[in-house]
Amino acid sequence: MREIQKTLNPEKLAGYFDHTQLRAAARVADFEELCAKSREYGFKMVAINPAPVALCKELLKGSKVLVGAAIGFPLGQSTKENKVAETIDAIQNGADEIDYVINITELKEKNYKFIEAEMQGIVDVCRIHQCTSKVIFENCYLTDDEKRELCRIALQIKPDFIKTSTGFGTSGATLEDIRLMKGMVGDAIKIKAAGGIRDLDMVLSLLELGVERIGSTSSVAIVEELCKTM
Repeated sequence: MREIQKTLNPEKLAGYFDHTQLRAAARVADFEELCAKSREYGFKMVAINPAPVALCKELLKGSKVLVGAAIGFPLGQSTKENKVAETIDAIQNGADEIDYVINITELKEKNYKFIEAEMQGIVDVCRIHQCTSKVIFENCYLTDDEKRELCRIALQIKPDFIKTSTGFGTSGATLEDIRLMKGMVGDAIKIKAAGGIRDLDMVLSLLELGVERIGSTSSVAIVEELCKTM
């Protein structure tokens, strides 16, 4: 058994998870199941699009499970003004956390002032409302130099988390990307891994590298996998 696994029990492991339902065709019953499972297992957050925020907030009333809204999702191609407005609307509807997607086009054009302004605008709104902010890089489309530049910008603005992926790109979280991000930000900013995380072995590897939050649709199965080893 790996050393990190010896420190975990099902409750502690569940506390790392943002349990996710971001499918376009999700129905009310899907959100009811998402929230019921999150309440039952004690997941940290439900990760959803902005429209069902109020519904999930109501479904989770009386629990410790937080509600997180995905902003500019999944492409990041809305204007920064729209992303800020979407953030405000989500918070007004009950969102406790915000995960927003950067504008990859502007990053690739080396328009770093745009990236800074967008990040600052969203992080400022989150700070005002005591809401956790997470910046989604979507690493599958980025060069290592672009990932490092985003980390440098994040170190200036200090969102609560930087995040690997939406889960809707060509690939998700990789250990190599976590090493790069952690090497850049150290303990100054937390790291969330998301995308393609489906088993306990991957989760243990991520935790060993210092990841502090995990986005997954397989949260229940992964916690159950841990239970079978105990």
